[in-house]
Amino acid sequence: MKRIHFTDQDLMRVRVAGGIGVAAETLDSLKLLHGRGIGLGFRRWQVAVRGRLDGRARPLLALLPSLGPHVDAWSLAGDSMCIEEAVDRLLGAPRKLLRVEFENIRFRPADRAWARNLVDGDREAWLQVTAALQACHGVAVAPYGGGMRVHLAGIRGAYANAMTEGGVERLLGQVCGPLLRWRPPVLEMEHPRDEDIRLNGRGLVIAPTVFSTGGAELMMPMLDPAEPPVLAVPTVTDALVGGTLWDGGGASAGQALEDLLGRTRAAVLESAAVGRSTTDLARRLGIAPATVSHHTSVLRNAGLLTTRREGKAVLHTVTSMGMALLEPGSRPV
Repeated sequence: MKRIHFTDQDLMRVRVAGGIGVAAETLDSLKLLHGRGIGLGFRRWQVAVRGRLDGRARPLLALLPSLGPHVDAWSLAGDSMCIEEAVDRLLGAPRKLLRVEFENIRFRPADRAWARNLVDGDREAWLQVTAALQACHGVAVAPYGGGMRVHLAGIRGAYANAMTEGGVERLLGQVCGPLLRWRPPVLEMEHPRDEDIRLNGRGLVIAPTVFSTGGAELMMPMLDPAEPPVLAVPTVTDALVGGTLWDGGGASAGQALEDLLGRTRAAVLESAAVGRSTTDLARRLGIAPATVSHHTSVLRNAGLLTTRREGKAVLHTVTSMGMALLEPGSRPV
């Protein structure tokens, strides 16, 4: 069992993220697809996806050995929900981070020489990984992107409401389930290894996930011990939740949204589905902050976005009407 120890300062620094990023979700989807005992919430997805990747996922499967830990895609590729940005992060990962991430991975004998090339930063080896990542994303994740964005935004909103109504104690109580127990000031996680983790004032980031199903996972920042760990919390727990995800709108819905709003404005709305600041939107979309402000103003006036200030940042989130546009199967509430 892992025990996460909170101080009063840690409790003050708990925050909620929009997700763990598209690279980590894609790798988790591959684990799920090739694992056993898939839950009812993923049966329809499994039937739709299985057999469509063939050998294209082979380099990613090499990063998922049957014994021991797997490569942490969140650490290497970040939490971006843009696959192109995740690929750029992977290709630019520092050598020091690669060594730390790969040192405990027990690769299959046939993959060890190739894995050493990855640790050495060999570009050709990493291009094989990113090509596999994009192929897997295109088959297993991208067609359901609209439903995933709506789902993760809804979970994040529920977490935020729990914090507003009852503080961090209410939030930690809400994320707990069979494999997580909040016994103040300690959060207990089922884990094969016994370990005590002290946050030491860093706080904790709680991130809802779609394809992570094996229980909550604590992801540690490997190069910066001052950064808070991320607790990835599975959220697809039954067939009813899964059904709303696998009805997603797919590429045609995305094209229709672009036709309605224009490409840049549609991209702003989609990126804000998990809550983004003006600066974050500008960086992720490669446009000027002033351009972001113009588009968010138009979307806000149309009732598709809300804006609030958090410290020095201006945070934009999508309204229920905006969510209905992002996911045609949804309805404003």
